[in-house]
Amino acid sequence: MVQIGYTMMTEQAGPRDLVDHVVRAEEAGFDFSVTSDHYFPWLRSQGHSPYAWSVLGAAAQATDRIPLMTYVTCPTFRYHPAVVAQKAATMQLLSQGRFRLGLGSGENLNEHVVGGGWPSVDVRHEMLEEAVEIIRALFAGGHVNHRGPHFDVESARLWDVPDEPPQIGIAVSGERSCALAGRLADLVIATEPKPGLLEAFDRHGGTGKPRVGQLPVCYDTDRDAAVKRAHAQFRWFGSGWKVNSELPHPDSFESATQFVSPDDVAESIPCGDDPEDFVAAVRPYAEAGFTEIALVQIGGDSQPEYLDWSAKTLLPALRDVLG
Repeated sequence: MVQIGYTMMTEQAGPRDLVDHVVRAEEAGFDFSVTSDHYFPWLRSQGHSPYAWSVLGAAAQATDRIPLMTYVTCPTFRYHPAVVAQKAATMQLLSQGRFRLGLGSGENLNEHVVGGGWPSVDVRHEMLEEAVEIIRALFAGGHVNHRGPHFDVESARLWDVPDEPPQIGIAVSGERSCALAGRLADLVIATEPKPGLLEAFDRHGGTGKPRVGQLPVCYDTDRDAAVKRAHAQFRWFGSGWKVNSELPHPDSFESATQFVSPDDVAESIPCGDDPEDFVAAVRPYAEAGFTEIALVQIGGDSQPEYLDWSAKTLLPALRDVLG
């Protein structure tokens, strides 16, 4: 059975609204939720970027059932991996076992703010691997000392450790990251329905592990309004990860997407209120082998209407097709 998730997108809503939205997503019947972890929005038109971990703590207290997950946190630049381990362990306790730690090698957009530069992708993968090693060691309890090529840990210990540590997911976009995820992760994360990514994940040890995908959608009873909003806030999405991970500022994304048209966006993002269009967009993820698919409704102000429609129309339509 494919599970359908809800995305708390921190780039398009403030902290109190995000918590209200995930409460309503739980009531609407979504199977799980994920949360982006940004310092900047992708585009100025999105208009927000609160601290994701505070939002997650509030969401853990405001909800009862829905699983929570970072999608994704970079544990190598803004955050030291020892601090990520502490945050994740605390979230697992607050949520009573509903938290998963999604990790990735990061985007320059968010990580440049600490002034550490932006190394090549090979170095970023090395850093991510070392960070996962540190996080897992701290999850295991006891004092951790570590001297590595990228990080030092001096007699660190988590004093509040859950009985079951959070599962760790790793975001993938190519062979190198798939190899990393297959060896080190409990689940894999991707934003494209490419079967090759999951095949590579399996080759490197991922067989039988959950695989979580994500795609944007834009519900509105006025399709033209939906297309306009999707273009205004999400036209960066089709640039691909090699571009999206490198650009340093929302203005960079404005420049990089200046020639993307509303029609271009509408070809890749389902817009309007026809559930069949949304089902058609989700189907490639299910056919590729994703076991969980998180939807991103574009536009912070549109969430209440989208959640009502999801409960009545979209989720039943998706479950009728996907099981």
